[in-house]
Amino acid sequence: MKQLFQTAVITVSDGCARGVRQDLSGPAVVAALRAAGFAVKATAVVADKIDDITEALRTHAATAALVVTTGGTGVAARDVTPEATRLVCERLVEGIAERMRAEGVKETPMAVLSRGVCGSLGKTLILNLPGSPRGAVTSLSAVIGILPHALDLLAGRTEHGDA
Repeated sequence: MKQLFQTAVITVSDGCARGVRQDLSGPAVVAALRAAGFAVKATAVVADKIDDITEALRTHAATAALVVTTGGTGVAARDVTPEATRLVCERLVEGIAERMRAEGVKETPMAVLSRGVCGSLGKTLILNLPGSPRGAVTSLSAVIGILPHALDLLAGRTEHGDA
């Protein structure tokens, strides 16, 4: 039987947190995850503040196997999602972020400006996506196929058949 991984999506945006901008990226990421068979059980919107982001990451990592953020990964002064993610992660998984940027640059040269990271906190994988709906979905699509394997490994399911 296929494993439905419990997932949370966190949108990082000052404007969305204040209610002056509609969150388009979070719903786009939720739709892509659900289409791929992930069980999105929680969503949140937080401001571009390290303390708010780290608190949301820790809260959702306590109940989800996968926590996906969208927003705050660029080079602007308020883009601090990667820093917050590094603060909570025990180990980084550099290859996932590298893959997202490599695929993103095929659509736009601006993808190299994304500083998103991926790492683990306990048995939870945390993945940073860009803030634009297109960039977020493109980045997620680049790695969504390997996420179940990574989540199985983090959960301790390390025995693999020959299939």
